[in-house]
Amino acid sequence: MADKEISQAVIARLPRYFRYLGELRDDGVERISSRELSRLMNVTASQIRQDFNHFGGFGQQGYGYNVEYLYAEIAKILGLDRTHHLIIIGAGNLGQALANYVDFGRKGFLVTGIFDVNPALYGKKIRGIEVRPMEEMARFVRENNVDIAVLTVPKSAAVGVAGQLVKVGISAIWNFAHVDLDVPGEVKVENVHLSDSLIRLSYLLNRKGAQEEGGV
Repeated sequence: MADKEISQAVIARLPRYFRYLGELRDDGVERISSRELSRLMNVTASQIRQDFNHFGGFGQQGYGYNVEYLYAEIAKILGLDRTHHLIIIGAGNLGQALANYVDFGRKGFLVTGIFDVNPALYGKKIRGIEVRPMEEMARFVRENNVDIAVLTVPKSAAVGVAGQLVKVGISAIWNFAHVDLDVPGEVKVENVHLSDSLIRLSYLLNRKGAQEEGGV
């Protein structure tokens, strides 16, 4: 694959391609055309071909795409052909829910440690993983090849915890705290603000209502 900048819009669609192709593979589908895939995903066939052309194309004229091959190639692009070791910082309701989400493991994301500042939670096991005090986090990261930290702490603590994670060499942070993190460029951050998603849904409902009123 050529060393070129890929747009964020294309990158955002890759997980959807991966998910749909995985479902097709599980259903025993061996090949699919861009037109058939477009109907499933509600993305134009032209857009699908353009997206895949960024990475080499993958298809054959008159044949379409081999589902198994394309699924494996997108997995490589997304870095899902190797195992990622995660720790969760914050063992509250959200942290526990994420730790219990079994699909992470199927995709190669292994939760190896859970940390919190609440002594009442120390020793509690979530899917067999013991909650540890934050004081043990730095050594745990170094000894267990951890590359991703999942941050589910309150907003007030997030910046400080992110600083600790940077110091111990974490490569990426999946941030559920309601604050955008400012970390060095070599540390990759994905901010997940659940309320933002709900507010976007509210906008769509509001827009729908306004259009219906305007049509009366």
